[in-house]
Amino acid sequence: MTDLSQQTNLKPQEIMLADDERQQCEVWTRVMGYHRPVTSFNIGKKGEFHERKYFEECRAQLAA
Repeated sequence: MTDLSQQTNLKPQEIMLADDERQQCEVWTRVMGYHRPVTSFNIGKKGEFHERKYFEECRAQLAA
């Protein structure tokens, strides 16, 4: 792991991590009434998860 405790005034673009220094983000989702990590899904359920369409709510237009 990179020790940044002794470094100051770093700009965000100066901090670079190698792939072996990164930690994988674990994604959880609600399935059949309880939460489970996506990594524990079988092939079929992983396919269903990747085909999901997410709800996007548009901002309401206010009457003038």
